[in-house]
Amino acid sequence: MEHRTIAFIGAGNMARSIIAGLVGSGYPAQSITATAPSPDKRDALAATYGIHSSQDNLAAVAAAEVVVLSVKPQLMQQVISPFSALDLNGKLIISIAAGITVPRLTEMLATPADIIRVMPNTPSLIGLGMSGLFAPHSVPEEHKLYASQLMKAVGEVCWVEDEPQINNVIAAAGSSPAYFFLFMEAMQKEAQAQGFTEQTARLLVQQSALGAAQMVIENPELDLETLRAQVTSKGGATAQAIEVFKQQHLCDTVAESMRAAIQRAEEMESQF
Repeated sequence: MEHRTIAFIGAGNMARSIIAGLVGSGYPAQSITATAPSPDKRDALAATYGIHSSQDNLAAVAAAEVVVLSVKPQLMQQVISPFSALDLNGKLIISIAAGITVPRLTEMLATPADIIRVMPNTPSLIGLGMSGLFAPHSVPEEHKLYASQLMKAVGEVCWVEDEPQINNVIAAAGSSPAYFFLFMEAMQKEAQAQGFTEQTARLLVQQSALGAAQMVIENPELDLETLRAQVTSKGGATAQAIEVFKQQHLCDTVAESMRAAIQRAEEMESQF
């Protein structure tokens, strides 16, 4: 991977996860700077990973080849509008903020820039993330390659052709860890109601979820329906449980929930 100088504007959990993945994969820490108004956050990153930290956004951006915007959407305009005083020509701007489109980011910056949007999810914190990426056609291929390699430091990546598809990534990956947590939470509660301790109930659920996910990964030639069928003996206990899920319209509920996530993501785009 090409070792460009990077400035992370914002030092929250997602910035931390990407920095951890980069440094852990051998990226030179001295090439990374993180900025934040809170000295506690930025200095903690510097102490843990050996990177540079700064309170000066403009100086960090001016010195960087790549700028990762990892601030909250509602703060984005306030934080990046001063960047219009800088020459961003040739720099790569990566935004990991939900709800702010490339045209809107361009408007906020008030200066031409190569912008790539990235939508990661929270398992990036442990190197198992899933990130969707979008770049306008004007962005050079070398920038796209770099962005892919950057996010592969914390998981897997996929590119979307049209920017609205980023909202679909939110529904399928960005938000989906919460769906799985909710399902696991429900299973744990029922296992406890059946007499297991909290710790044992959690172990039963989390190990089964981990094993199921790993089986999907290790059997790419099998679709999910086939994997499910292999566990579901006709007339058995699993088949009875699956039948209840079908009666309760689980698939319809999942689809409706994902569409609701997309709708909310689209609404957010009009707020910023």
